Amino acid sequence: MESLSLTQPDDWHLHVRDGRVLADVLPATACRFARAIIMPNLTPPVTRTGQALEYRDRILAALPQDSVFQPLMTLYLTDNTSAQEISRAGDSGHVHAVKLYPAGATTNSEAGVTDLRRTYPALEAMQVAGMPLLVHGEVTDPEVDVFDRERVFIGRVLAPLVEDFPGLRVVFEHVTTREAVAFVREGPARLAATVTAHHLLINRNAMFSGGMRPHHYCLPVAKREEHRQALMAAATSGDPKFFLGTDSAPHARSHKESACGCAGIYSAHGAIELYAEAFDQAGALPRLEAFASWYGSDYYGLPRNEGRISLVRRPWRVPERLPFGDEELVPFRAGQEIAWALAP
Repeated sequence: MESLSLTQPDDWHLHVRDGRVLADVLPATACRFARAIIMPNLTPPVTRTGQALEYRDRILAALPQDSVFQPLMTLYLTDNTSAQEISRAGDSGHVHAVKLYPAGATTNSEAGVTDLRRTYPALEAMQVAGMPLLVHGEVTDPEVDVFDRERVFIGRVLAPLVEDFPGLRVVFEHVTTREAVAFVREGPARLAATVTAHHLLINRNAMFSGGMRPHHYCLPVAKREEHRQALMAAATSGDPKFFLGTDSAPHARSHKESACGCAGIYSAHGAIELYAEAFDQAGALPRLEAFASWYGSDYYGLPRNEGRISLVRRPWRVPERLPFGDEELVPFRAGQEIAWALAP
């Protein structure tokens, strides 16, 4: 197969930051995806509906002229999120989910949840409203090995949560382990998962190939090859519980190449092309459209997009650097090739 036509896809997990850098990173997403779930972990975090709507306005203002891209907003769950705030979010028409960050789990998660029981009033309201909870699935216990944080989270937190709230819709975001894949597959229909392109294409060796590779560092971290293979099998299986979420997370080069580098991989510049490469490797290109364009919108109860995009098998070289406000960022595959390209 040398070319591929797809229903225009959506990105169900995206970071675009705020301020001047919005205009640097948004065009890459807007020319590939019709919609994206926007993460709320700004500084300060987007904890209230009014903040989410103001952030949405800033995103729309930063888009290229004539773009039809639609940002789908989220709230940042805290110990103090009220049922009333969930009601306001649902009534807004623009807030589509709530994000759970365990406090200290990843970038800008300091204001996250310290005790899940404190969030039960908000979770009850979400269950009634049908609003999905998007879960960063890692424990922060320092005694748990970093490569085991997702697996331990399933038993300690996620399984009890799914049981305690039998009507709550849950997306286990950026899954990285075979245990997470099995949990989602065996769980109820209201449980789904997103899978990133970088977790399909690299394993944990990529962080240490020839030295420390900070631009391959993300949270949750890439795992062993057996886990990458489990993710690939899930993403290409045709199971509607698994759908596209890039977790593209831009950081200034200086913040990645530092004594304490930030977690996050920027992939928006070639996102759908990277997924095509992964599905091609698995011999599953005919299943890419459903994974990228159908299953996520079906889960969120939104109409499938009517537009289409085309991909061609044409290698192209990724720039070494991209603009990022007053600084620059290093994209995934910097200086290397991606095997598939967007058709004009």
